[in-house]
Amino acid sequence: MTSHRIDASLDTAADVFDAERTPVLRVEPGDTLRVRTLSAAGYTERPSHPGAHAPTLIDPRRGHCLVGPIAVAGARPGQVLAVRFDDLVPDGWGYTASGGVDTELNRALGLADPASRGPLLWDVDPVAGTARNQLGLGVRTAPFLGVVGLPPEPTGEHSTIPPRPVGGGNVDCRELVAGATLFLPVTVPEALLSVGDGHAAQGDGEVSGTAVECGMTTTMTLTLLDDAPVAGIHADTPAGRITFGFDADLNAATTTALDRMVDWIAGLHGITRAEALAMASVAVSMRVTQVANRTWGVHALLPHDAILAADAS
Repeated sequence: MTSHRIDASLDTAADVFDAERTPVLRVEPGDTLRVRTLSAAGYTERPSHPGAHAPTLIDPRRGHCLVGPIAVAGARPGQVLAVRFDDLVPDGWGYTASGGVDTELNRALGLADPASRGPLLWDVDPVAGTARNQLGLGVRTAPFLGVVGLPPEPTGEHSTIPPRPVGGGNVDCRELVAGATLFLPVTVPEALLSVGDGHAAQGDGEVSGTAVECGMTTTMTLTLLDDAPVAGIHADTPAGRITFGFDADLNAATTTALDRMVDWIAGLHGITRAEALAMASVAVSMRVTQVANRTWGVHALLPHDAILAADAS
């Protein structure tokens, strides 16, 4: 195994997924990477006050400021890329935007007018595990990367904003903290992973459209699997096993996440899908991952200790 270090720069950053872009790094399966990413906006310095703009690495910017693509030697469609998050350390500041954008949700909440903005600027203490904003209010941090993804197709540029059932990307799942492993079916040769959009803290849903957005130093280990316990994008996290659904229709996203979790439970315990659905009804929590990125994200969470093993006696 080899360890690599890569930082966000004009040579290593991109704001789209693009399988035709030259990889910024090539690694072997089993290698560990330490990746320094900027915030989703790619700010190169702290804003002077809440809601202020600051210089950005990519200007103009079309999507999230990501580091990548990172090529994984030998990866091919049909395999699964396992991304284990060994450590995630947020920068010492972050920001959250709210309101002032004409979206369906903001209109429903009466917050679409630019005058209704409520931006927050945070001081983040990675050692204490807290973040506090200009209002004097604080939250506990639980750092993770919002965007971890592969190009959905071998050609063309693809937006980083909507999460996709093929390639993943802007998953925004708050359970992908240190100790979690995200499983992404490989979409293109060499996988071509891009990462970024650090979040120091976020609730399920990311309801304002942003979390505590921050730069992040992430240590992760990449491996390849020929088989996975369940189809599609899924994860094994400290909170439990997770399956995902992404769709413009909330019902469809929910159905996909649940369908994959039913398969996982059935396989784990050697029971029928109908029996697994019954077990899911008493052991699985369905959660809205995020609401703000043109596509609903839903995840099904099965805590590790939620289903007790059959009595061997």
